[in-house]
Amino acid sequence: MLKKTMEELERMSPVEFKQTEKLPIVVVLDEVRSMHNVGSVFRTSDGFLIESIYLCGLTPQPPHRDIQKTALGATETVAWKHVTTTQQAIDELKQNGFTVIAIEQVHNSIALNQFKIDKSKKYAIVFGHEVNGVQEEIINQCDFSIEIPQLGSKHSLNISVSAGMVIWEMAKEYL
Repeated sequence: MLKKTMEELERMSPVEFKQTEKLPIVVVLDEVRSMHNVGSVFRTSDGFLIESIYLCGLTPQPPHRDIQKTALGATETVAWKHVTTTQQAIDELKQNGFTVIAIEQVHNSIALNQFKIDKSKKYAIVFGHEVNGVQEEIINQCDFSIEIPQLGSKHSLNISVSAGMVIWEMAKEYL
């Protein structure tokens, strides 16, 4: 079996990507510390035409080889910005009409499989620190929270896995 070329896969170039209309979804990384997780979120965001990524607080920023290792060039295609605090990002996004959603296990969260996109809205999805999750004061500023239902003995997923699942569930509503 031969590998297909980019043309055969009908993949767009970085220039075409930047010119293509994006989904009305922004990813917010709230104090995510792992460069590999950051790179993975960039790569997933590229794969699903996410509008942009906000890197908040101590979240590492490109360029860095450990981010590039998992991003595979997506830091060159997906728009991103660094802000000093996640609160800054939330304030800016709300001023721009985004519905802000924490991806976190909290009381009264909506199960991911129960959440339905309203295509008339723009969404910002907030993923938190690998150990501490989304900061409580940020959760309190969000419009609501989504939780990924889990059936096993572990009660958390790696942020890159969570981001992939949530981004896919949201993106498929636009396909």
